[in-house]
Amino acid sequence: MGRAFEYRKARKLKRWGNMARTFTRIGKEIDIAVKAGGPDPANNTRLRMLIQNAKAENMPKENVERAIKRAVSKDTSDYKEVVYEGYGPFGIAIVVETATDNNTRTVANVRHCFTKYGGSLGTSGSLDFLFDRKSVFRISKPENFNIEDFELEMIDYGADEIFEDEEENQIVIYGSFESFGAIQKYLEDNHYSIVSGEFERIPLDTKELTPEQRETVDKLLEKLEEDEDVTNVYHNIKE
Repeated sequence: MGRAFEYRKARKLKRWGNMARTFTRIGKEIDIAVKAGGPDPANNTRLRMLIQNAKAENMPKENVERAIKRAVSKDTSDYKEVVYEGYGPFGIAIVVETATDNNTRTVANVRHCFTKYGGSLGTSGSLDFLFDRKSVFRISKPENFNIEDFELEMIDYGADEIFEDEEENQIVIYGSFESFGAIQKYLEDNHYSIVSGEFERIPLDTKELTPEQRETVDKLLEKLEEDEDVTNVYHNIKE
């Protein structure tokens, strides 16, 4: 199993432990998807995937429906996805993804976190070379599934790493960022049961910290994740 799997495994238990914050994050993503592609999941591939993600996180159906209705309403906030990049203590690279209706507020909060905990906010795009952005899909493992045959088929659609999550009885597919739509279409057209589909930023190189150093950086990471506008925080710490 490759680098992407090891990174995913390390993040799995920590990421979005708070259910209420998970629902808020998905709700904002639904808002953005609906305004970009309309409220009909049949005609909006991104919305269709977010509904699957909501099910995977046990988000109630009525919450999803309310999020879609709010996005259609003219009274809702206009959320935009904004990415911030910077360095934490000990030279740790940190990428912060947000969904915000007030960029002035969000950048001030993010900058305050970096400054308070010994880091510095950088310019947009300054850390792109340190992370590989990937499409990530999870599907329920079909009966009589042959992973080698599946891998050969998926290569043509942009997949570059596939493995079995035995604990969840699922197949996990990593592909290039640009391949998200092609992989989603193939899985849907061939009637695979998609559990979730999302993007991840995988560090191309990692830095090892002592337990004491890690504790210092964790304070910054945890503070960033507490912000309501923040949807994802990525770093290049070796787990």
